[in-house]
Formats: sequence, C-alpha cells, structure tokens
Amino acid sequence: MLRIPSLYIQYDDRTGRGVYTGQIINPEDIIEVCPILLIPKDQVQLIHQTVLHDYYFLWGENHQEAAIALGFGSLYNHQSQANAIVILDYENEEIVIQACQKIDVGEQIFINYNDGDVKQIELWFSTK
Repeated sequence: MLRIPSLYIQYDDRTGRGVYTGQIINPEDIIEVCPILLIPKDQVQLIHQTVLHDYYFLWGENHQEAAIALGFGSLYNHQSQANAIVILDYENEEIVIQACQKIDVGEQIFINYNDGDVKQIELWFSTK
C-alpha cells in the first residue's frame, strides 16, 4: 500500500472521522493507493444490513459488485467540490486517491461520492 506518510485521521463535529494531511499535497499527487476487499455481486445487498453500508464503493464495469477500500480509503468524506478524486483500478483491484487541487497542511481530504463513472446518485446523508 502506498500513501503519503503524513496522512492522519481526525474527528470533526460536522463530518465525523476524516482523513487529513500533515504536509502540502499538490494537484495530481497520489495521496493513497488502497487495496480492496472485493464483495461479490450476490453479497452486495447484504451490506445494506450492516455498518459497512456507509463505507463501500460500487465496483466492476457494471457496478454490480462492491469494494471496501483498505488503508484510509473508506474514511474519506464527501464534498461536492472535492479536493481529491477517486480512480477505480479494476485490473489491480485498487482504489487510488489523487489530489485534484492543492491541499494545505491540516486540511481534510474530500472526495465526491458521485465522481468517476458512477451515475449521479442521491446520497444517504445530508451534506448541509
């Protein structure tokens, strides 16, 4: 697993646990490469009955599978104007978190849960 060594988890009253950086991250820097635990198509519906519901990524070309990102991968919070993007690497079974703008020291790293090739979905929580 590759990640910037200065990443850390911190609690925020609004977003809960989130991933923060202790160093400046520049646009296009790879923040983290997260191996995944693949959840087969026939088990995806079971996730909705567990706490894992809030932590998985849709996976596969038709998004019929799911994945739990290891490392800090499943702890990045959502923001519609995110400072990082998610790259789903199906071939290597990894999720890559990459900066899309400069991220300053002490800043939380956000991803957009609707980014990538996943259709725009209504989120299961309030973003206000």
